[in-house]
Amino acid sequence: MAPLPPRLTAGQPTPLGASWDGLGVNFAVFSAHATRIELCVFDRSGRREIARYDLPDCTDEVFHGYLPDVGPGLLYGYRAHGPYQPEAGHRFNPNKLLLDPYARAFSGRLRWNDTLFGYRIGSPRTDVSFDRRDSATAMPKSVVVSDENPMWGDHRRPNRTWRETVIYETHVRGFSMQRNDLEHPLRGTFAALSDPRIIDHLVSLGITAIELMPVHAFLQDRFLLERKLANYWGYSTLCFFAPEPRYFADQTRTAQELRAAIRRLHGAGIEVILDVVYNHTCEGSELGPTLSWRGLDNASYYRLIPNQKRYFVNDTGTGNTLNLSHPRVLQMVIDSLRFWATTYCVDGFRFDLGCSLGREDYGFDPHSGFFDILRQDPVLSSLKLISEPWDLGPGGYQLGNHPPGFAEWNDKFRDGVRRYWRGDGMLRPEISARLMGSGELFDRRRRAPWASINFITSHDGVTLRDLVTYDTRHNEANGEGGRDGISDNLSANWGVEGETDDASINDLRARTTRAMLATLFISHGTPMLLGGDEMGRTQLGNNNAYCQDNEISWLDWTPVLNDEDRTRDLTRFIARLTALRRTHPTLSSNHFLHGRHEVVPSIFDTAWFDESGEVLTQAAWEDPVAQLLAVRRAAVFSEVNGLVDVTLVMLNATNEDREFLLPQPPLSWRIVLDTAEPDRPDEVVVEDKVMAPAHALILLATVARRTPA
Repeated sequence: MAPLPPRLTAGQPTPLGASWDGLGVNFAVFSAHATRIELCVFDRSGRREIARYDLPDCTDEVFHGYLPDVGPGLLYGYRAHGPYQPEAGHRFNPNKLLLDPYARAFSGRLRWNDTLFGYRIGSPRTDVSFDRRDSATAMPKSVVVSDENPMWGDHRRPNRTWRETVIYETHVRGFSMQRNDLEHPLRGTFAALSDPRIIDHLVSLGITAIELMPVHAFLQDRFLLERKLANYWGYSTLCFFAPEPRYFADQTRTAQELRAAIRRLHGAGIEVILDVVYNHTCEGSELGPTLSWRGLDNASYYRLIPNQKRYFVNDTGTGNTLNLSHPRVLQMVIDSLRFWATTYCVDGFRFDLGCSLGREDYGFDPHSGFFDILRQDPVLSSLKLISEPWDLGPGGYQLGNHPPGFAEWNDKFRDGVRRYWRGDGMLRPEISARLMGSGELFDRRRRAPWASINFITSHDGVTLRDLVTYDTRHNEANGEGGRDGISDNLSANWGVEGETDDASINDLRARTTRAMLATLFISHGTPMLLGGDEMGRTQLGNNNAYCQDNEISWLDWTPVLNDEDRTRDLTRFIARLTALRRTHPTLSSNHFLHGRHEVVPSIFDTAWFDESGEVLTQAAWEDPVAQLLAVRRAAVFSEVNGLVDVTLVMLNATNEDREFLLPQPPLSWRIVLDTAEPDRPDEVVVEDKVMAPAHALILLATVARRTPA
């Protein structure tokens, strides 16, 4: 490295972060309460500090300076001076090296030791004490990167409509770690997502969007490492602009590797949605380490308890909550989103604990600054925006209360479908609402059914196979005595806890699995499939595998690669469901249907029947033991030809085969799906009744012609 200049020039307050202009690097970092910020430069190994500079100027609470004759690859960190007054919310400690919140890359790994904490570990004064030891040797270093962004050429995003979207939620590492036909360096990386065999698998299922669990650089929590576990899920963000280093096969081509994966997925018509964590950071509560934001300006970056500013508002359950009411914190989040949208051309975001992002000082507000900015932003507003509509704070359950433009994870769909197919009874009103897009939640402010992200399983809970295999959680491997995770999965083991060789039980489990999957794909809303459910993945009953970076969480591709019967049948069945959804417009809708529009004579857009073919009465809706239900839906194929798609769904959650009489008027029905017999070919219905097997869903279809106006 050439000799460094003796001092910085003033530079510019924008953009935030480290920006190389071809001649040098501009550094800009926000702090409203620091009195002085130093830039520390390190040698190529990151072990030795070779220069330290004061950022010479501060404009609008942004400290900045320009270092000439340096460029990409420079390793650096910050030290912030200011009051150490925890009772007032200030925790400045210049002995702690701090990561740049806008860093695009890191060098080295964090090495846990007590110097990382701003206070003296073991002191009777706990976090009010002050630690004078230097943390630099334990800290990764921020890296200056080139802003050159290779042109995407004539590349275009798939731009899938919401109505055609089918989401596949998965984990970058766990998705391919056990893909034995990939070379070892590629497994568990972004590069694996580029492999044609991986992409072909997704395409064969009918997937149109892959939702990746957190890919922002994240922290391996100390308490997990001490228990010889790991932060597998990644919901502990260390930086909002840098990809997780472990997910790259080639550390010299990181950005290119991720771009290549996204481009190839796009080439197959598959969008990429990132699960992002802007509600909290990895620094935890007042007893957590000082790594970045806490040391730069604790009182601005985090929500603190009024009149007790030593302590953090903990709406997230992780010890801290980012303060998106502060304009600079909100700017950081929006800058991060735009960065991922433009640099990597991602197609959307799923916001973890989305309610926290919409909180103002008085509580959740769908008109908060965060929501308002995203809805009007010319880049972000056109992407798919999905919220997890809850957090742990007051009024933290806000399903259906997000503004137009957002979709929301619908846990009521998950719970309603699980209860119905478990046979709980008295669920006609509940299951009917889920089949129609949960209009009681989302049918307001011109929102559409796609706003409901329908799912039966997600990363947070049991897998689909475990849902029909275990009655209770089995989380002993997490080291918390089996007490973590939710206590009730709304699951059923159908006779035996865990795996069994009993053919009748396995047949019932498979039948119930197919019925739940069919319900997912014939319901209005946006279906989401948990990665691995299509191949019968098990977590051995663990419903909180956040710390299991091993075979418990990883997808086992062996049944797929060996073309085993059960897996082949299940993947083929899911592919059939997605094909039916594409073929029949009644299985999805851009509008909520209320049974008031007569599509063809005597056939309305929606109608509900009992097993005798009669329209449900109010008493029938309220029947506490009813487990049979039929819904007929009608939608126009083509206004030009006047063709109308009509489908009839019959659900039987009882333990017995039950006969359904077909409702009037008579139509030329075909059975196109029978979840009890997944290989049953389409057949014409020749009688006025259909037998619905126990624990099964039957789908009938026909084409009617619209009467000219």
